Amino acid sequence: MKYYLVALFDENSYKNIEPLQKSLSKKYKLYKNLPTLHITLEVIDNPNIDKLDEILQKFFKPYKKFKVELNDIICFNEPHKSVNLKVENAGYIKKISRSLNDLLKLHGFFVRDNINDWDMHVSLANSNFANREWKKNEYEIACSTTKDKGFFSVAKINRIELWKPVNNKKDMVVKSYNLRDY
Repeated sequence: MKYYLVALFDENSYKNIEPLQKSLSKKYKLYKNLPTLHITLEVIDNPNIDKLDEILQKFFKPYKKFKVELNDIICFNEPHKSVNLKVENAGYIKKISRSLNDLLKLHGFFVRDNINDWDMHVSLANSNFANREWKKNEYEIACSTTKDKGFFSVAKINRIELWKPVNNKKDMVVKSYNLRDY
């Protein structure tokens, strides 16, 4: 099973992004329960959770809460049909992502081969866990109209979580790692 290491927003940042997600979901009747907005830092195949948790606790201990720049809309075509906020792949988040990838590889975990090929993003709407499949033309309209509106924000990340890929918020979170205050 794949597990996801994700960066999560503080409450104010979340409230700034969520209306865009709600608008897409409502207009296209995608979700009964909105998925949690997040940035995927790493994807790990079949990890030993205890060993992984021990490594991650040590890794995140010195890290402080940090900010990311969300600038523009990017879309991923079929099979994903996904409308996303682009995360500027620079600064603290880039350092964390690269360091995590290297560290986990060194400890024998199966992670992404080339971290530089990954477009960091916040998924607003896609076909995963949606009530229904988007029609191709709906997706294309959603992508182009959302791109036309544009988006820019600086958002604060306050914790990292390890998730299982299930659509039940209670069962999804495996471990949580709070970041230190400034």
